[in-house]
Amino acid sequence: MTDQTASSPRASSRSGGRTARRNARASALPDHLRPIRPGMEGGTFKPLTQEGMERIHRAALDALEHIGLADAPPSGIDHLTKAGCILGEDGRIRFPRALVEDMLAKANRSITLFSRDGKHDLELSGNRVHYGTAGAAVHMVDVEGRHYRDSTVQDLHDASRICDKLDNIHFVQRPMVCRDIADNLEMDLNSIYATTSGTTKHIGVSFSEPGFVAPAMEMLHLIAGGEDKWRERPFVSNSNCFVVPPMKFATESCQVMEECIKYGMPVLLLSAGMAGATAPSTIAGAITQAVAECLAGLVYVNAVKPGAPAIFGTWPFGLDLRTGAMTGGSGEQALLTAGCAQMHKFYDLPGGAAAGIGDSKLPDMQAGWEQMCSNVMAGLSGLNMVYEAAGMHASLLGFCHESLILGDDLIGQALRCVRGIEVTDETLALDQMAEVCLNGPGHYLGTSQTLGRMQADYVYPSLGDRTSPKEWVELGKPDLLHRATARKEQILSERSAARFDPTLDARIRARFNIHLGT
Repeated sequence: MTDQTASSPRASSRSGGRTARRNARASALPDHLRPIRPGMEGGTFKPLTQEGMERIHRAALDALEHIGLADAPPSGIDHLTKAGCILGEDGRIRFPRALVEDMLAKANRSITLFSRDGKHDLELSGNRVHYGTAGAAVHMVDVEGRHYRDSTVQDLHDASRICDKLDNIHFVQRPMVCRDIADNLEMDLNSIYATTSGTTKHIGVSFSEPGFVAPAMEMLHLIAGGEDKWRERPFVSNSNCFVVPPMKFATESCQVMEECIKYGMPVLLLSAGMAGATAPSTIAGAITQAVAECLAGLVYVNAVKPGAPAIFGTWPFGLDLRTGAMTGGSGEQALLTAGCAQMHKFYDLPGGAAAGIGDSKLPDMQAGWEQMCSNVMAGLSGLNMVYEAAGMHASLLGFCHESLILGDDLIGQALRCVRGIEVTDETLALDQMAEVCLNGPGHYLGTSQTLGRMQADYVYPSLGDRTSPKEWVELGKPDLLHRATARKEQILSERSAARFDPTLDARIRARFNIHLGT
């Protein structure tokens, strides 16, 4: 933790109690005693009633049975019709209710997203909450110059290296595209290289074409140490926009999905309708369509391979209906995400959705309220995978390294809300009240109980400023963005802990055109 008074001229004259508290805070706790950690249980926030969830479920089944989805590839039609779907004369695939229910029973209800080092594995089940990055931003936010520029493969690698150092970023799905690589195959392969050489946490990537999966798997087998090692612990998943809302399959993405399933790669079934444009404008309607589309995806996955690991990625976005602009930072977006999380629990399926998006163009106060609102609600609702939780601006068009670092603090506070309030004999503290009020000094500062729980119960920001105005002046009036930039530069000045062994790196570079320098 960062001590905000360490450089203060008055720090040495502070009381022993304050020194004791500082020393206690500096001592690292074992993971199981930390106040926040990956996989904490949410699920206390429920914007949908039980009746509301059941009505959404019935409406989704109606949509699948009567409307169905268009544009399935021939291979998809084959898998789905063999499973019991019906191909209509209009070319749409329809899903009988009983078939959907049967496939729900076969679906994988607990997925482990593996990390490369085994230290950051994520168990997706129940209300376990994990925060991470995602998206396909095309710009980088330059906070010093207050402008946007094209994102590059180096930016992606740097983002991964930063995420590797942030405790509250639990996974790294590619948050930006490498606009300096024109060839789509090379961009996909370099995205894998840039992320896996930057962090050992679980990675999420996309593929532009189905034919790109095989060479990507060749690279991943090299990194894993063989195909058998990869299949044991697949540390990269596929973010797959398998539908084009409303209610159409994305033909090539479906073929990518089939290839990924064949190679043992977990798949995020991502339905990203825009409420009022490609999804109904109402929150309930947008959730219903997303649920219907993802149920279709779930049937598809289990028709290809029963029990294949798939994340139920209901991912509807909000619009400002006055302008048609996306509003990822709105209260409506927070409700969309929380409602989707409830539907994941309704089906008892591992799920993910978007939160933490800023419509603001810079890491400012607007970004703060936008990012905190949806991140807190997503966590409280028990969302397994909170995607796009840090670093995203301009409604997913821009990514910011400084905002990513500040997001680590923000998510820390969100996770503390997720943890909630424990009520036990110890936390009720009646014995402390009696001791302090009847026999003690009349305050709780410096008591063994206070010192003993100050790390276990409280989350301290790494960069957030909690000093008094006087101390703030004594410290030189530190600026939050300047501190985030300094932290970024510190991380990037060190060699990546996730870098590949030189021999392995040479083998990868001999086989693939890697754009990052050595």
